[in-house]
Amino acid sequence: MPKTLEKARKAIAKKRGGAIEALHAKSRDSRRLHKAQVRDDRLEKMSEARRKRDQPLITRIAFFQEATRENENKPLELSAIQKKIAEFCHQHDEEYHEIKKARRQGRPPSAKEDLLKMKMEALHKEERDGFYLPDLTNEKTTEMLDRWDGNWAFLTNLTWVKIQSSGRSAPASFPPQTN
Repeated sequence: MPKTLEKARKAIAKKRGGAIEALHAKSRDSRRLHKAQVRDDRLEKMSEARRKRDQPLITRIAFFQEATRENENKPLELSAIQKKIAEFCHQHDEEYHEIKKARRQGRPPSAKEDLLKMKMEALHKEERDGFYLPDLTNEKTTEMLDRWDGNWAFLTNLTWVKIQSSGRSAPASFPPQTN
């Protein structure tokens, strides 16, 4: 992905006539190569952090994409959407209960159990306060969601809403604002 090291290496090789291995340790060119390597590493680390942060939203969208495909890409009723939201929010319950049951009495919860519990609590809070998802009641959005191939940039074209457990829905913007 990052190309600065390749560009710097090519420029130095061109300047030196191809003898890039014969650089002095503290020469200008070796420092230039080192800076380019550090820059590439930093960019790669930032890109990986962004992918990791966006992954929960990507899995959520894939779940609701599958739900619309099960409904033959037709818009869903609000009651059906709320059932799918509940299904999505309770997807970790079984795994959590198995881990909890496997733990011996008096032992502290494992890190995996703690993470699952935090994830479940966050999903239940969002379900109660307003669940963020593409507007599945809109035919245009369901058609576009069917064409979605996992690309983050494509998601800005979708219409987004927040659906509360009471049944009210409010328009929302993409990407979601985190507080």
